Amino acid sequence: MPRSVNHVASRAKRKRILKLTRGYYGARKNVWTVAKNTWEKGLTYAFRDRRNKKRNFRALWIQRINAAARLEGLSYSQLMGKLHKAGIEINRKVLADLAVNNPLAFKAIVEKVK
Repeated sequence: MPRSVNHVASRAKRKRILKLTRGYYGARKNVWTVAKNTWEKGLTYAFRDRRNKKRNFRALWIQRINAAARLEGLSYSQLMGKLHKAGIEINRKVLADLAVNNPLAFKAIVEKVK
C-alpha cells in the first residue's frame, strides 16, 4: 500500500514560517532550511533579550539617578543608602523619571534625605 503524506499540512507549515521570515536578507527569507534555522535562532535571541532588556533599563535608570545625584553633591550609592535609611521606598524607575522630567521633585527628595 502506498505511503500517505499530508502535503496540505506540511506545505502550510512551511508557508507559515516563510511568511515569518519575510524581510530577512538573502536566502534567509526564501530557502526553507535556511529560513527555518534563522527563525528558530531568532526565537532564542528574543527569549534571551526579554531578560537582557530588564538589565539594560535598570542600568540606564542608575546612570540617570547618579548624574542627577551628583548635581546635588551626592553619589548614587550615597543617595540610595540615605533613601533606605530614611525609609523612603521609591524604586529606581520612578526616581530616574523624576530626575529627568521633574528635577525640582528630585531635588526635594534629596533635600529630605540629607
